[in-house]
Amino acid sequence: MGGRSGRHPRLEPLLARTLTLGTWLASAIILLGFGLTLIDGRAAGVTLITAGIAIFLLLPVLRVLLMLIVFVGEGDFRYGAIAALVLAIIALGAALGLRIGGSPG
Repeated sequence: MGGRSGRHPRLEPLLARTLTLGTWLASAIILLGFGLTLIDGRAAGVTLITAGIAIFLLLPVLRVLLMLIVFVGEGDFRYGAIAALVLAIIALGAALGLRIGGSPG
């Protein structure tokens, strides 16, 4: 993206804001879960920690989704198609991982 930032001037600030807010949100949720676990020791804290980690894992997917929306919205269908392909690969990998690996437990 470095050399192409002039083509999509809205993209980098949008991505930066989204990833920053997502990181702060996930961190706060993990911290809250950790605090609850220390205070109470119940599963609610572990659930919050897991939710925070899930948010961290979903941030790159959100980034690609936002890129797809911006690219298509600005009429750059070539990059939109690439972003859609990346999302499809991520979805396929997640589906295969769930099918092959099954659920833990």
